[in-house]
Amino acid sequence: MIYTLTLNTAIDMNIRCSGLAPNTVNRTSHTEYSPNGKAINVSIVLKRFSIASTAMGFFGGFSGKYIFDEMIKRDITTKPCWVDDMTRINVFINDGKDEYKLVGKGPFIPEDKKTEMLQQLESLTDCTHLVISGSLPNNVEPEFYTHILTLCERKKIEVILDISHPKLQELLAYKPLLIKPNDDEVKEIFGLETKTEEQILFALQQIHAQGARNILLTLGDKGLYFSNGQHVWFCNSVKIKLVSSACAGDAALAAFLSEWLSASTNQESIELAIKKASATGANVAESDGLGLLDKVTTYMHQLTVTQIK
Repeated sequence: MIYTLTLNTAIDMNIRCSGLAPNTVNRTSHTEYSPNGKAINVSIVLKRFSIASTAMGFFGGFSGKYIFDEMIKRDITTKPCWVDDMTRINVFINDGKDEYKLVGKGPFIPEDKKTEMLQQLESLTDCTHLVISGSLPNNVEPEFYTHILTLCERKKIEVILDISHPKLQELLAYKPLLIKPNDDEVKEIFGLETKTEEQILFALQQIHAQGARNILLTLGDKGLYFSNGQHVWFCNSVKIKLVSSACAGDAALAAFLSEWLSASTNQESIELAIKKASATGANVAESDGLGLLDKVTTYMHQLTVTQIK
């Protein structure tokens, strides 16, 4: 069973308006609310692709209850760790030209709730893969990641990491099954450039050497790379009109996992997983929230996967 862990859950509020001016009333043309938090998105998209998962995370206040209720409506098993402070609400504004992202820090997590979360993880008996994705809430230190990965190592749970914290580099010592950085994170965390294909191949090699067994590197509208340590594949992207880039990377990861975890590692199955990731990310980026995912198959037919190495 795949479990997903979101330490900093959120509601995403996606707003569209015609222009955004200071010191005046700006009327919105569309507003959409969605349960969020990066690994929450992974569980939702896995469900869209008929893959079961169990979502875990910290939930608090009316906003946390909203997320929990929405997950239950989607028939996604959810094991919350309830806290007193309120789950954050992130705001994404598209004024028809630019996108503005207002992302909250997250709730305060007391010590006893951190212990409770580790106890929840310890008690799992059917977890084969754990997707850890997203930021840390208030009062959760980076060392908490180490506690989780140590626990997973002992329980022989395969870990997929999608975190933007500098701690990621240190966590590679645990040899995670897969990591999903984007180009900015590769630069900020590992100090490696990804402007040219030569730089990308070098960066992938260096990150593998530090412990990552598989790497899904997303480059936004420039496509994505996948490396298993022996071979590297590249998939281009389809042209879309950007509505919101929020959730696109999470959706791409879920789409990739929906094929890659259950399939063999032959060329055909890897290419299918990569195409599905790129197509799904694009379909989400042209939508509010996760959207309908109604163009994934169409976009997959427009994509090309090339084995680089």
